[in-house]
Amino acid sequence: MSGPRILVVDDDRDYLELVERRLRQAGYEAVGLFEDPQGVRERFAARESADLALIDVGLPGMDGRGLLEWIKRHSPATECLMVTAMNDARTAIACLRLGAYDYLVKPVSEEDLVFAVRRALERKRLLDLLAIERSRRPPAFERPEAFEGFVTASAAVRKVLKEAELHAASDMPILITGESGTGKELLARAIHRASPRRERPFLPVNMAALSPELFESEFFGHLRGAFTGAEKDRPGHLRSCEGGTLFLDEIGNLSPALQGKLLRVLQDGEFTPVGSSLPQRADVRFIAATNEDLEGLITSRRFRLDLYYRIRGGWLHLPPLRERREDIPLLVVHLLAELGVPPEEREPAPGVIEALAAHDFPGNVRELRSILQAAVNLARGGRIALEHLPPELRARRSTPCFFQPNGTPLPLADVEKHHILTVYERLGRNKVRTARALGIGLNTLRRKLRAYGEG
Repeated sequence: MSGPRILVVDDDRDYLELVERRLRQAGYEAVGLFEDPQGVRERFAARESADLALIDVGLPGMDGRGLLEWIKRHSPATECLMVTAMNDARTAIACLRLGAYDYLVKPVSEEDLVFAVRRALERKRLLDLLAIERSRRPPAFERPEAFEGFVTASAAVRKVLKEAELHAASDMPILITGESGTGKELLARAIHRASPRRERPFLPVNMAALSPELFESEFFGHLRGAFTGAEKDRPGHLRSCEGGTLFLDEIGNLSPALQGKLLRVLQDGEFTPVGSSLPQRADVRFIAATNEDLEGLITSRRFRLDLYYRIRGGWLHLPPLRERREDIPLLVVHLLAELGVPPEEREPAPGVIEALAAHDFPGNVRELRSILQAAVNLARGGRIALEHLPPELRARRSTPCFFQPNGTPLPLADVEKHHILTVYERLGRNKVRTARALGIGLNTLRRKLRAYGEG
């Protein structure tokens, strides 16, 4: 099952099939049709949830309002749209009070139907994101196979991945930020695999490598004879990625002149190949990534504010490895497997993990992989040991200070205080980033900081 799960409940079979056709044409594949409310109740009783239910008010047996009330009681997260042939204000108000998101009057045009469905699903997505921020539990994934490339025990990273899965269901542009080597392209590919566009192309484009002279030809394509050297038609990135996902890597390095040309495509969804006078439409999902401070570039007038707001429909930030050191042991085993190390040799010798965990990894996971590759070469088929690591890592190896000078263990509260304050200082005393890195609520962090005299 792909994309948002939508239920349509109406006793008119022809109308059900018409709505299903319209929704599938709009890209919604997981559509279930029900002529009887009992079928919907059995579905929820079997713990098969739904993101959205379109309910006819005039149903036989249990009427639409009764079904709405039943759904909101058993599955509060399911958004409901009520549909009726009677334009009755009292009925509409009653449905809204029972928890319906909107009230539509038949005949509903295709445009109005799809617009209402998108708005309702967007509301659910935003509420789901809010629930993730408030929750202390690890989020569950509906398409875990899409995120198999991420090896993490970090609560902060798992929240980012769940947010990515929620964003994947829509077509809105996404901006991924994070330092070099944190896995921005890996996340973009995961979003594509979790989206309804997964069967279509995923095309990464390095925006820093685009020259102003070739931008339009590369992106929009050109016709034969459009300029000297154009010996045949070229489709361009937009046409090559039709129906798929275009990944705009290093978008912060795009020159201001080219930013305007890209903005027009994002705004209007139209482009004109070089040498042609006929505009074409682009059915493409855009994901952009950068390790630059775009807000700083905007202040210095090197990045357009309108383009920033356009690409930042959804924002995902990947924390650096130094903020999720608990991932290092897992990543070591995973990367050693990728490097072809046999299972019996993947556990490093004593001291290696401690030395790696003491390193800040400015190059993040990419740097860790390079260090392990060199260590595997030096180990010559055996387990990697301390002597196989770079000298600076061996010199910085340290043991966490969990003991007092006399050898007595520190109280757990003191260890927690030391850890929280260390992370807080490393993240520039930014409370929001610190709370996310530690996997705790912002109010919890504020309370602890006040207790430590840092409030």
